[in-house]
Amino acid sequence: MYPAELVKPMREDLTNIGFKELQSVEDVNSAMSQTGTTLVVVNSVCGCAAANARPGARLSLQNAKSPDHLVTVFAGVDREATDKAREYMIPFPPSSPCIALFKDGELVHMLERHHIEGRPAEIIAENLMEAFNEHC
Repeated sequence: MYPAELVKPMREDLTNIGFKELQSVEDVNSAMSQTGTTLVVVNSVCGCAAANARPGARLSLQNAKSPDHLVTVFAGVDREATDKAREYMIPFPPSSPCIALFKDGELVHMLERHHIEGRPAEIIAENLMEAFNEHC
């Protein structure tokens, strides 16, 4: 588990732009039972979350179409919530960071760590925007 003061600014990268933090299994189940589209960002302290995933998610929201719900779990901090969110992402193996788009609780698009690491935020945003245009 990481110290709260270390992860606070990393959490705020997403919560300041409208993402709701999910910190319990109940939070995750509630978020995943919502109708419409839900973007889930599995946040992380790693460099690719800071340089690629969070900025990519932020840029993607400038699209004409965007998800109805924005949520995030923090790997290495909110373990039970993260594990529960990852159950919804099966058959994909756990990775962090990762970004998943759900429609009415069904996984419709997934960016795993290997799609994020080493790619600029703009490429991640373009990928997400294409998914938003198709599913939102």
